[in-house]
Amino acid sequence: MATPAQWLEGARPRTLPASISPVLVGSGAAASVGSFVAWRAALALVVALALQIGCNYANDYSDGIRGTDDHRVGPRRLVASGAASPSAVRTAAFACFAVAALCGLVLALATAWWLILVGAAAVAAAWFYTGGSRPYGYHAMGEVSVFVFFGLVATVGTTYVQTSRVTWPAVAGAIAIGALTCAILVANNLRDIPTDAASGKRTLAVVMGDHRTRHLYAALHGVAYLVVAVLAATTEVWVLLAWLALPLAVRPVRQVLRGAEGRALIGVLRDTGLAEIAFAVLLTVGLVLS
Repeated sequence: MATPAQWLEGARPRTLPASISPVLVGSGAAASVGSFVAWRAALALVVALALQIGCNYANDYSDGIRGTDDHRVGPRRLVASGAASPSAVRTAAFACFAVAALCGLVLALATAWWLILVGAAAVAAAWFYTGGSRPYGYHAMGEVSVFVFFGLVATVGTTYVQTSRVTWPAVAGAIAIGALTCAILVANNLRDIPTDAASGKRTLAVVMGDHRTRHLYAALHGVAYLVVAVLAATTEVWVLLAWLALPLAVRPVRQVLRGAEGRALIGVLRDTGLAEIAFAVLLTVGLVLS
């Protein structure tokens, strides 16, 4: 039976800035138009965290039973290591999805019924990333899904449940956060190119190859900061506070471009998450002040 520490590691805490960041920025965009609603923001955060942790457990389960994680470079997973049974990990994933669905239902009933469909799509995307007979994460579509659901849907959705409208700052913030969240996945998949290729998991990194994947990682950071510059030119210069997070992004980008591989990329993954959450906090402050 897995220990609490092993279950915590299985939740992949280094990746959780990907679910916290869009809620922060979406709430900042709502506050910028005077419509911040604390309880709705809190529920949106629970939805985002529960979906991501559920997705992480679902990936652990699906990759584990396929044998994809048998020789991975990063931390061992619950199923692949034998720390927990596949059924237990699958149950944990479904429990997280249930929490996300319940909180999402409350937000939908308080805002707009069609958000139920958006929530259902998000749960399906989380499960079929590596689950089912034809997981799209095995066919180079992971980054697209991450950008859509952890960027556009999570950020704009957080703003919408508080304001009942879509705003330009929310959309711009969604693009920036989506790019940085994709950078986390790209760093993860860059590390796993050898083992993923050997197991038949064709991530975008496997398809693009090592060299181009490294440049994609750097470009995603560039997109985030460029979007903030455009937002500052069209709204308020306060959003340029997000640029103060740039020094945190320099180190992992430099490591990737200089050829870091294997276990060295575990630190890159951690630093990318830290750079994203710092960017999100600073952009949120800028939006509130605008």
